[in-house]
Amino acid sequence: MGSCNIDHSLDDVKKKLKGQRIYLPENLVERLEKALIDDLSQGSLNDIFHLLKKYDLAPDSEREKRNQKLAAYI
Repeated sequence: MGSCNIDHSLDDVKKKLKGQRIYLPENLVERLEKALIDDLSQGSLNDIFHLLKKYDLAPDSEREKRNQKLAAYI
């Protein structure tokens, strides 16, 4: 996950989560949805977006790392 100069909106993050939800652990999805109700910083939104981006294509070891990082935002 390289750096990105695009600021992703809350709506972008919610759409990305919706698109990747079938690949994520259900309890993580539920907790992320609740976390996305709160005001998150732009940096947090960008980080979450990029952790979700291409999640479905990531190997299991990478998914586990991403799950841990996503859980840190909840």
